[in-house]
Amino acid sequence: MNDLIGLVDWSRAQFALTAMYHWLFVPLTIGLSVIVAIMETIYVRTGNPRWKGITKFWMTLFGINFACGVATGLILEFEFGTNWSNYSWFVGDIFGAPLAIEGLLAFFMEATFVAVMFFGWNKVSRGFHLASTWLTALGVSLSALWILVANAWMQYPTGMEFDPAQMRNVMTDFFAVALSPVAINKFFHAVFSAWTLAGVFVIGVSSWLLWRRRNIAAAKSSMTIGSIVGLAGILLTLWTGHGSAVQVARVQPMKLAAMEGLYHGSVGQDLVGFGILKPESSRTAEEPMLFSVDIPYGLSYLIYGNGDNFVPGINDLIDGISINAAGDTIHGLSYADKILIGKQAQDALRRYADARNAGDEAAMAAAAADVKEHFPYFGYGYLPSPEAAVPNVSMTFYAFRIMVIAGGYLLALFVVLIFLCRRKPEVLEHPWLCWVGMLSIVIVWVCSQAGWVLAEVGRQPWVIQDLMPTTAAISGVPAGSVKLTFWIFAAVFTGLLIAEISIMLRYIATASKGDIETPKH
Repeated sequence: MNDLIGLVDWSRAQFALTAMYHWLFVPLTIGLSVIVAIMETIYVRTGNPRWKGITKFWMTLFGINFACGVATGLILEFEFGTNWSNYSWFVGDIFGAPLAIEGLLAFFMEATFVAVMFFGWNKVSRGFHLASTWLTALGVSLSALWILVANAWMQYPTGMEFDPAQMRNVMTDFFAVALSPVAINKFFHAVFSAWTLAGVFVIGVSSWLLWRRRNIAAAKSSMTIGSIVGLAGILLTLWTGHGSAVQVARVQPMKLAAMEGLYHGSVGQDLVGFGILKPESSRTAEEPMLFSVDIPYGLSYLIYGNGDNFVPGINDLIDGISINAAGDTIHGLSYADKILIGKQAQDALRRYADARNAGDEAAMAAAAADVKEHFPYFGYGYLPSPEAAVPNVSMTFYAFRIMVIAGGYLLALFVVLIFLCRRKPEVLEHPWLCWVGMLSIVIVWVCSQAGWVLAEVGRQPWVIQDLMPTTAAISGVPAGSVKLTFWIFAAVFTGLLIAEISIMLRYIATASKGDIETPKH
């Protein structure tokens, strides 16, 4: 058992490492592609060559980041086969479809038009080059779409049924998978948050140019575009974030309870604006908070738009008290009951296999019917206790608050900078404001990573919600091998990140010594 736990922990750690490094590059690629396309649109519409120079400056930074994102993304997809082969077999028919579309359509689209985008200057018409830039941005977003469809299905499995003959899930409705409300909301939330991140990146680099007194006019023009795109991004991120909370309450209520550190729910549930959890909080009647600042009825309003609704806590959910799709409180199966049903589903699957080996079709049919009846709680049969279905409450709770607090700061930053860009551009050159802009790059990446941690840690222990926990999804490889590759990947990814930052800084410093508004060719 200790070997299994070690293998699971190291496999999770390796995947988390790869995913978080990959997510350092992805949102900047998505958001910066849109900003570059907007800048080139201004150039084509105005015919002003200074915008061509500005566009090419940011396009080069986009290209550096794009290459690093591809490298980490490829490794991430390979890990499904090397570390999570049981998962890949269990849902390969479903999970593989969006990944295949991402590779064949979206990535092909990116690779095709990014070549024109970088090497087509003065070789194709302005209109065709602009179209290629926008199509690159579209391809990047479409790539994110199919990856997030696959991720959303893990959080809300739909459009499939389990086939005992194959011992795996098979897709029955592609559009239910691709257009599930969780997938659509997750996609837009990720894309809009990427606009926010890229907007801050442009602001931060522009602030450095202003601080060093280089290319001041270009820096202010870039900051204006970055602030506008960033403001649109953060407002839309807040809107889709609310949608995500509503979806989580419906399909992953345990994640919502962990986000709030909520053990005992109530009618008219308060929202914790800020708080500190007791380290020893558990399934007890004690108050889980050392300190908190609450918004009265806030969580009930957030989820239902009505302060009179009940929001279940961790203990309520374990005991079987939850809410249905209409928001009504229901008394259903406890987690202990679900574990028993899950074991019945697994036992029925074993009976099916035995009957098939014996050639007993009647027994096969009876066992298959039992599997279908009990399959919704199949994954609970792997859990040793109801408490094993509770995610890391502290990490989920604090990740949510870091994301929200950082998002509030970014909203204020964009509003202030848009005002200054339009009314008092001379203030942008003040050293203190330049430092605020540069330091905001760190804040926006912390915000982005916190959101990713919240989404993934909050659904633990599930790889597929309710159907497969991490303990059942891993490959049968030695824990030592996973541990070794973890440290190898950690070294490689850290080196890649250092290389990207170094190349970017060197390019910014070198290019800014000249006039970036005057394109060299």
